Amino acid sequence: MSLQPDLILRARWVVPVVPQGRVIHDGAIALKDDHIVAVGPADDLLAQYEQTPVEHYPEHVIMPGLVNAHTHAAMALLKGVGDDLPLQRWLGERIWPLEGQLMSHAFVRDGTRLAAAEMLLGGTTCFNDMYFFPEATIQAGRSLGMRVVAGIIVIDFPSAYGSGPKEYLSKGLALRDHMRGDDLVSFTLAPHAPYTVSDELFAKVATLSGELGLPVSCHLHETAHEVQESLEKYGKRPLRRLADLGLVNSDLIAIHAVHCNAEDIEMLARAQAHVAHCPHSNLKLASGIAPIAQMQDAGITICIGTDGSASNNRLDLWSEARTASLLVKGVSGDAAKFPAEQVLHALTLGAAQALGLSEQIGSVEPGKAADLIAVNLGSPATQPVFDPISHLAYCVGPEHVDEVWIAGRHVVAKRQLVAAITAGGSSDWAEPLSLWHNQVGEILSGGSRP
Repeated sequence: MSLQPDLILRARWVVPVVPQGRVIHDGAIALKDDHIVAVGPADDLLAQYEQTPVEHYPEHVIMPGLVNAHTHAAMALLKGVGDDLPLQRWLGERIWPLEGQLMSHAFVRDGTRLAAAEMLLGGTTCFNDMYFFPEATIQAGRSLGMRVVAGIIVIDFPSAYGSGPKEYLSKGLALRDHMRGDDLVSFTLAPHAPYTVSDELFAKVATLSGELGLPVSCHLHETAHEVQESLEKYGKRPLRRLADLGLVNSDLIAIHAVHCNAEDIEMLARAQAHVAHCPHSNLKLASGIAPIAQMQDAGITICIGTDGSASNNRLDLWSEARTASLLVKGVSGDAAKFPAEQVLHALTLGAAQALGLSEQIGSVEPGKAADLIAVNLGSPATQPVFDPISHLAYCVGPEHVDEVWIAGRHVVAKRQLVAAITAGGSSDWAEPLSLWHNQVGEILSGGSRP
């Protein structure tokens, strides 16, 4: 006897992501509780489940939710405070001094709530975060029904969150144990970068990753300065240093990976490591352009991240992925590189694979969690439609996402956050955002200006 679904979503197109390039015209997805029961032609599913209610989206693509492979969500409160600066000045003159004065549980909670709202309304259903107070990140993301991958931060210097790396690890691992029963929360180990983490700490992270089966997210080869500094201090490039410490393996998510030579790429490929590509942040900070074409040729899994709002200003994965594809084509001189179906894979299943979540999310398949989005292709900007996958890669923006479901729960309905509708609007967070705006403004304009 087949399992009776609770709901069938019917759409003009269903794009399941696997196999790459597949489009189901007049498709349907049957849902039961928090997971997908079946996917296929609408006529087949409606005949099989005659008694199941149907929601019809006649101008839409239904596809997996987007996965943001790297961000610092709470930095939404620092949007626009450090524009037009290179990375080291951006960090040293703006971000670290501001964080030193502002960092708190409340700052992370309120900033993440703002970021989560932006991401959800743009079709992002899961984000991989790296920041202090990860419990506040989880609290904020979950308050809107979002799937959260929380980074257990590792960095050499103290902060309002803790006295240093020993306390950061202790708190992060305790939080992981506490959240073990929440299916919407998972973790990575998140050593910040080679220039802020010692060999001893990296070795500790490698041991913990192996023992606990946790992915490791780390900013790597983001700038030429970082690589040169490593050569001067350690006599080796950052990636080689991490390899010697046991960290370059299939659990590694190399964030940015802009300044990678052929040897670095071969090392990442041989290890089956992943690269989180954040093109807008890299361009805005003048860090460079990652050699994605060469990485793909080597077989490295590419996923897409926005980085934080302070170095990007938007958390828009659609424009991020479009830029990523166009950069590859322009730099390589080959218009066939990073085609639309690969872009879609990087936005969904590629990121899920990097985060160890590919058995749960990233594609529309029976048994997986019902993390889905309905993208409206009925507007003038997306007409006519000859190939919906092409439009998803090159035409669509956040404004085209009408509906979002996470684990079967409707979290965005008709472009409105369901949590905000239930709470009577956005007034419950307008006040704290105004307070942070005033506080940041006072620091920037007053005697304590960074």
